[in-house]
Amino acid sequence: MSKSYNIKYKVSNKPVIWSLFAAGGTIAALVLPVLVLLFTLAVPLSLLPQEIFSYARMQTALASSLVRLFLFTVVFLSLWHAAHRMRITLHDFGLRADSLVKYLLYGLAAIASIILGIVLFSA
Repeated sequence: MSKSYNIKYKVSNKPVIWSLFAAGGTIAALVLPVLVLLFTLAVPLSLLPQEIFSYARMQTALASSLVRLFLFTVVFLSLWHAAHRMRITLHDFGLRADSLVKYLLYGLAAIASIILGIVLFSA
């Protein structure tokens, strides 16, 4: 005699949010420091020549779809990481209206991601 189990699982968006948070944290830890070093410190400290980041070179680099995809990925994942980090921080500070905060912060991250995509890929 076999028993049939009727188990219903609640659908959750937590795996999606946590994966974006984790990927954004990894990007923030590994890629952003290198980009900050290159774009804000290397030229002023004379570690690299100024011609490397000239307008013409940057324009040529941004013409590449691969570079635009890289920039989109870095900023997109950083936005979602920051949104989740701010949500948890607000909760720690005692703001318990989690539904409102969640929709507001993740909504802002989504809107900023859409605008970023339009800016990077419509040109």
